[in-house]
Amino acid sequence: MSLRTGIHLAETDGEKRAVYQFRYDIYVEEMGRYRSAADHEARLLAEPEDAYSRIFYAAEDDRVIGTARYTWGGDGPFSSRQVDHYQLAPFLAELATEVIIVGERGMVAPHLRGTDLFKRIAQHARRFISEKRIQLLFGACEPHLLSLYIGQGSRTYAKQNINSPESGYLIPIVAVLEDVAYLRGIGAPDADDVPDFGEDARIPACVDDLITNSSSVLSQRLTAHDAYWEEVQRTLSHLVGNRISALDGLTEDEAARCLGKSNIIECHAGDRVLKKGGVARNMFVVLSGTLEVRDEQTLVRVLSPGDVLGEMAFLLEQPRSMDVYAATDDVRVLSLSERMLRDLIARDPAVAAKLLLNISKVLCLRFLKSA
Repeated sequence: MSLRTGIHLAETDGEKRAVYQFRYDIYVEEMGRYRSAADHEARLLAEPEDAYSRIFYAAEDDRVIGTARYTWGGDGPFSSRQVDHYQLAPFLAELATEVIIVGERGMVAPHLRGTDLFKRIAQHARRFISEKRIQLLFGACEPHLLSLYIGQGSRTYAKQNINSPESGYLIPIVAVLEDVAYLRGIGAPDADDVPDFGEDARIPACVDDLITNSSSVLSQRLTAHDAYWEEVQRTLSHLVGNRISALDGLTEDEAARCLGKSNIIECHAGDRVLKKGGVARNMFVVLSGTLEVRDEQTLVRVLSPGDVLGEMAFLLEQPRSMDVYAATDDVRVLSLSERMLRDLIARDPAVAAKLLLNISKVLCLRFLKSA
């Protein structure tokens, strides 16, 4: 069949099949996800939620180049997986399903990542969202994308993050769609494009309490600099045995440059923080708790406060080579943005050299300990 060029709602069986094929190419083949749910013979990735969700796609030269799925409570009930993953129960207890929507399976072709294509797909969907006066848009992202979504206006709210065998470690996020004052307050780039209903804006009363008191994430972008740095410094200053950390010897100003767009993430025992084969390249510094690096069932090493993880993917620009699991309930990790680190290397090489030297020392000590 011929696909319509541009961005459209998938309405025909042929359009939906093309989207399912595109999902298979990206999620299953490229990222190694959802293998148990995919139809490998037909090369399709379709899910039960597709039957009653709105699927948007972008097409060019008769092929899908981007897509996203939106499940609206007004079209049908949310699946049990969605209610569980996004911890929707407290919200559903206070709000009608018609004011809630879940955005999932957003992706673009590899050669178009970094362009505005996904933003344009989302804007296309936002027309429907505005027409229906939907109040909350739920989704989830990997840790390396968290600062991007927070900068666009999404907020974290969940006490426990998603730990999916298929997709890996994801952080639930929610956008309060009519809270224009919040968007402007954080300098969200699209704040002026969001419909401003003024005094008639619908901001659910339950949002403040659930978001303010529940989140397992502390974001540098939403926290006063002094408080954020003090939290990191307080943790790393208590390392036992005079262990070296990635931020050793940095002044407060230098550390601030290294911590740009970073996040502190709380994990629970059993959470798979890094998934073997994952394509993200951000690095983490362990602030508290214990993590285990595993190659399938083999325990490779144990990580404790001060250690780094994810460094091989960052330094070698390759997929994750091991799984990393939280082994205790008190794990907190500092997620450092790959883009920020590469910008630091290019624009502030003296500070970057200090950071990378510290990381090298941590890795050398790890090697000596295991030798």
